[in-house]
Amino acid sequence: MPQLHRAARIEDALHGLVERRLKRTGWQPNIIAYAGYGAPGWARVLCRVLLGRPDTRRRGRLDKVRGWRSFATLPAKHARVMIEVNGVRQEVTADRSGFVDTVVEGDFTPGWGCVRLSVADAEPVEALVRILDPNVRFGILSDIDDTVMVTALPRPLLAAWNTFVLDEHARTAVPGMAVLYERLATAHPGAPVFYLSTGAWNVAPTLTRFLSRHLYPAGPLLLTDWGPTADRWFRSGREHKRATLARLAREFPEVRWLLIGDDGQHDPEIYREFAAAHPDNVAGVAIRRLSPTQSVLAGSLPAPAGRSSSGPVGQKWLSAPDGAGLWKLLREADLV
Repeated sequence: MPQLHRAARIEDALHGLVERRLKRTGWQPNIIAYAGYGAPGWARVLCRVLLGRPDTRRRGRLDKVRGWRSFATLPAKHARVMIEVNGVRQEVTADRSGFVDTVVEGDFTPGWGCVRLSVADAEPVEALVRILDPNVRFGILSDIDDTVMVTALPRPLLAAWNTFVLDEHARTAVPGMAVLYERLATAHPGAPVFYLSTGAWNVAPTLTRFLSRHLYPAGPLLLTDWGPTADRWFRSGREHKRATLARLAREFPEVRWLLIGDDGQHDPEIYREFAAAHPDNVAGVAIRRLSPTQSVLAGSLPAPAGRSSSGPVGQKWLSAPDGAGLWKLLREADLV
């Protein structure tokens, strides 16, 4: 078994010390369920096991949540989790960060379903799973930061403020994007909507509430771990996106994805690579164009409006500053 990176070993030692002390004061494990996805016959189940006070584990969600609260968590390392699908039970083990990411077999039908999750000394919870119909040939995969939610990630100090300090209700949606996604979902009945981000799983509940509050179509979040990994100091957001796109191409080879992102980070580069490697899995690419000031701060030049020639030959690449502009271009490109 490969040796863990030094940062991961230090993190595990600190977590172990704190965990022992908290358990002596009565803290117990509880499950945070995330929406998964799948197809008839299988589902990818996602959840995390954290330690919490017995008197707060069933408390209702806070009306106002500061960003830092999402990161003030302690994982239940290597917790045993029972997954139940239609009466059939399967036990899995969480990783060193308390995460469970596994594929289970079961009698799933297209649409939204659920699986039951439980750990010792905690109330069972249900995790939603979006089951794709085998006949679906079109899907929507979207970035989050500065694509559906204004986070100002090109500006590091403001991004830190937005992530760790700002009240979640103060975050704003990118103009017209929720309407765009709803129109796309209506134009393609049964099409799944996935949200792919380099953000940490810690903020998944906050992001889910944000998407619901601003009327975005419901869909699984595909996020990543926070902090040291088994082989490096920090996770690679770009590798997370590349690996997730490749996995979706393997799991749903017949689905052609409309990839939606922004030009402030690495979305165009990542989408271009995926489109070149999997041309049959890309219906088109829609890039939300940042303002000139945001683009300069992000270290890139402002992108031209309209169709873009930056994609592989034959691919439909579109660029506009908001949802209304992208909808117009998508209609002209016969993608709706």
